[in-house]
Formats: sequence, structure tokens, C-alpha cells
Amino acid sequence: MHVVAFIVAMAVFVLGLWLFGLAFAVTAFQAPIFFAGILAVAIALWIPTRVIRN
Repeated sequence: MHVVAFIVAMAVFVLGLWLFGLAFAVTAFQAPIFFAGILAVAIALWIPTRVIRN
């Protein structure tokens, strides 16, 4: 279970970093894309804390 949580969290974290970069590359909707990146990174950090606690 911990390995699966790690893989999912890492994938979501990398997606969040990709969204950060994408926000600076597009010409429209920069703020929502950047905010989605922040949410993705926050979720990626939240996943392991929930799995480890339980």
C-alpha cells in the first residue's frame, strides 16, 4: 500500500511541477493553471501523510 501511495503521490507532484511550468508558457489562463499546480503539489504532499498515519 505504501508503494502505491508513493507512486501516485510522485505522479501528482510531477504533474503539479509541470503545471507550474505550463502556466508561464501559455498566453491565457495562467493563474488557474498555476493554482492547479499548487493544488496538485498540496495533494501530493497530503497523500503520504494520510497513508502513513493510517
